[in-house]
Amino acid sequence: MTTEEITFNDLPKVVAQLLDKISGLELSFNRLYEDIKKSPSRASEHIPMNIDEACEFLKMKKGTMYYHLQNRSIPATKKGKSYIFFKDELIKWAESGRTTEVPLTPEEMNAALSKRAGKNTPTDRSKLLRKK
Repeated sequence: MTTEEITFNDLPKVVAQLLDKISGLELSFNRLYEDIKKSPSRASEHIPMNIDEACEFLKMKKGTMYYHLQNRSIPATKKGKSYIFFKDELIKWAESGRTTEVPLTPEEMNAALSKRAGKNTPTDRSKLLRKK
């Protein structure tokens, strides 16, 4: 809508434009609301688990879990004698342990392995032994 002066004769046209804009906003709002309703919320991921459920979720042995708890490297809360884990915190913890953000492709993995294998060749070892 322009900022020019509106006369009484222009009112029906201006009101029609406003109604069109309001209906467009209403449609956009309804689409956004449906998208939000369909997507899983973070609050639903904040599920408490005991140590057995956490071990099963992370596919980790209980001894390994207790090792991480002893070193305070895994997020957990201790209530009385038992530990409480939250699913969303365990997911963040597991993702933070990645060495690369995206898994390597087979070509990148082969290149990395060939570089590593090239360093341990017998000629390299013999050179190292001669220097000592």
